[in-house]
Amino acid sequence: MKRFILNTVLFLLFASIFYIVVLNLWGYYLPQSLKPNINYRIGSYGHMYSRLSEVKNYGEVDILFLGSSHTYRGFDTRIFAEKGYKTFNLGSSSQTPIQTKVLLHRYLDRLNPKLVIFEVYPEAFSLDGVEASLDIIANDKNDFQSIKMAFIINNVKTYNTLIYGLTRELLGLNSPLIEDTIKRADKYVSGGFVEREMGFYQPEKIEEKEIVFQDYQLKAFSEIVEKFEEKGIELILVYAPIPRPTYERYTNAKYFDSVMQGYATYYNFNEMISLNDSLHFYDSHHLNQNGVEIFNEKIIELIESR
Repeated sequence: MKRFILNTVLFLLFASIFYIVVLNLWGYYLPQSLKPNINYRIGSYGHMYSRLSEVKNYGEVDILFLGSSHTYRGFDTRIFAEKGYKTFNLGSSSQTPIQTKVLLHRYLDRLNPKLVIFEVYPEAFSLDGVEASLDIIANDKNDFQSIKMAFIINNVKTYNTLIYGLTRELLGLNSPLIEDTIKRADKYVSGGFVEREMGFYQPEKIEEKEIVFQDYQLKAFSEIVEKFEEKGIELILVYAPIPRPTYERYTNAKYFDSVMQGYATYYNFNEMISLNDSLHFYDSHHLNQNGVEIFNEKIIELIESR
């Protein structure tokens, strides 16, 4: 029996080492099309590398923005600076509460905000978090929080990408990257905002959908809210403006509002400001710069009227 256990342990050890070696060779030498379960892209879409490089030396802020691409494309740090607020935008593509929690563990104390504006898009609570986890793994230094995130998400693509990323870091294979400020239609602005080249959305009918909360996403969200309460940081939850067809696709939007209102001060800007789908958005989700300016001015007005 002891010999069987020993042989089993040795086999598992050998299999694990073999898997890690093959995984890294596969990830290093083969093109992305041949490695769908390894997605390690430094400096990829959304300027996450630039954002996470800048935040490490940014210092304390008045306002911290959190959330998905609606955040880093929706809160213009320059507009807030004009009003005397130092801000940082820590949004990321498809960011779910699981990734928000990881980023806060790393950077909240460094930024020490007086106010946090957390953009809460319904889809963020229903996503599995894989896409956003890959973004963070590739563009930030990995630690125990990355490992915890991978186990919560429990997806082979996240596991493989993390193993590959950790190996690259251990072997010093990641040279410092200077990411272009302008990449196609996107321009990175200091403080984490990404300005999109002016575009205009042509509204279209979108299939109806029910908002569903993943238990582990709601748990992470609750823990984030508790962290802010413990630290005495004011929190405002914001449902950022989206085109009317996208907003109206959700069959239980009022339910989502009621859940968010139970956590903190909450503003649904889809019910508070009137924007034109064609003039103020560049696609079915994101504000163009005209829309950003209207939205941000309203946010600042609310902040200053508290």
